[in-house]
Amino acid sequence: MVSVAVLGYGTVGSGVLEVFNKNHDGIIRKAGAEMQIKYILVRRDYPGVPYQDKFVKSFDTILNDPDVRIVVEVMGGLAPAYDYVYRALEAGKNVVTSNKELVAAYGAELLALAKEKNVNFLFEASVGGGIPILRPLSQCLSANEIAEIVGILNGTTNFILTKMFHEGMAFEKALKIAQDLGYAEKDPSADVNGDDACRKICILASLAYGRHVYPKDVHTEGITKITAEDVRYASSWGGVIKLIGQVKKLENGQIYALVSPAFISRESQLATVDDVFNGILVRGDATGDVVFYGRGAGKLPTASAVVADVIDAAKHLKARKYIGWGAAVDGYVCDYLTVPTTLFVRVAARHRTEALKSVQRLLGNVKEVVVPEVKDELAFVTPSMPEGEIRRALQALETLDYSVISTIHVLDD
Repeated sequence: MVSVAVLGYGTVGSGVLEVFNKNHDGIIRKAGAEMQIKYILVRRDYPGVPYQDKFVKSFDTILNDPDVRIVVEVMGGLAPAYDYVYRALEAGKNVVTSNKELVAAYGAELLALAKEKNVNFLFEASVGGGIPILRPLSQCLSANEIAEIVGILNGTTNFILTKMFHEGMAFEKALKIAQDLGYAEKDPSADVNGDDACRKICILASLAYGRHVYPKDVHTEGITKITAEDVRYASSWGGVIKLIGQVKKLENGQIYALVSPAFISRESQLATVDDVFNGILVRGDATGDVVFYGRGAGKLPTASAVVADVIDAAKHLKARKYIGWGAAVDGYVCDYLTVPTTLFVRVAARHRTEALKSVQRLLGNVKEVVVPEVKDELAFVTPSMPEGEIRRALQALETLDYSVISTIHVLDD
């Protein structure tokens, strides 16, 4: 009998119990071993729920029980999750987690400890919720050199931008609806500021290219400054706005990683990924483009991925499953300002023709974008050039008394 302990009984934790019990017979058959959930670590009482006999409030109860072979961490955050996961691995227990913040911050360290102790540290649910992406990336696509990964990685921001685009809503109203529906937290900053998407692209980058990538090294922009006017310009340009996480390997061996809102052409496979859905495009040298699509969060989709990792851990108790990457290296993630990109730019300008001439002197042949009902502005898409050069040109433009209203990246796919 393989005993499992679940750390946390929130949304995902309760979902793990629900999936495990509902599909118990199939899970046991696929794991090839009898399994039971022996403990559930909780911080408070849950009167009336059917698992009272499994609830414990001390992690040491789990840590000191040799029958517990698999620990499932679904608490979220770094404290006390990091301490519990580290101690579980150190004690020779396999760990499954859905905690993207933990993996993005400490993935290399925890993977090295798991290797040292000959146990598994699995985290499929940390990116894309119920969308299978890490296992396909590390196994099914392992024969490929991954040229690039581009994804809509946060369902909350995608829901907000979908409402803004299709219904003309302001950001604040769309956010309120997302909160009312339970898609956004009371404090939505991790979503709308891009932090959640950043953690996920860091995990994907680490797995795809073999070195740990820290969130602090990835330039991250959120969606809080996106306006209804930006949305109209995107439509006139021929696309939509999505919050995108992207990473690609450069010829010099560095990687380029970025999280930001972006104009995406309607012809892109990611343009039609709407509402709370996520889409992740992986570009391999042998396969070409492969797209993974589905619900990137939610109680049961995330729990499904967690339980799948539990099955995998149970099947590999005696033969460690390899998934991982090495430690970070200074300078591995390049300065995003040095990489060629394309920006959409809005400039306050009463005399558009004169402003366009000034822009062309500084940036060359730009492509103007026009929305007839928006007055006293010049909007354009820059040529592709290092982002730092574009930013310096825009600073020079402001010295000519043209105020830059907004800049948004343009995806080149």
